[in-house]
Amino acid sequence: MAIDLRHIGRVFGPHIVTIESGRLRLFAKATGQQDRVFFDDNAAFAAGYKAAVAPPTFAFCLEMDREDPFDMLTALDIDLGRVLHGKQSFCYHGILHSGDEVSITSRIADISCKRGGAMEIVRIETDVRAADGSLAVAMMKTLVVRAAG
Repeated sequence: MAIDLRHIGRVFGPHIVTIESGRLRLFAKATGQQDRVFFDDNAAFAAGYKAAVAPPTFAFCLEMDREDPFDMLTALDIDLGRVLHGKQSFCYHGILHSGDEVSITSRIADISCKRGGAMEIVRIETDVRAADGSLAVAMMKTLVVRAAG
């Protein structure tokens, strides 16, 4: 069954997330970060930051920090078992810190069909905005959805 193209432009969110220092430390450790600015507020202060800094790609975790992280797939009637995370990109406009409250809004940017209907490509654009409304991170991800059957 094809994904309904009327979902193009559909917006999910915003949802508000507070960046927790423990979560930053776990992510930094899991991604092999060595710089103490990702782990320790004091090291971050000494380096000129207001608090511990979110490591690269951390914003992806924020996108999943919803009551139902798969609500978008459900809304598009996509079975998670048919999904492959195809691509992810980040454009940084600011720095995320421990304690920051951010707003995350995602939008279905495009849906297309490939290989004669064997797969569909869903492009999702997500903005992470600081409490003052400024854009901190713009993300784009591509999901590949295999045809059922």
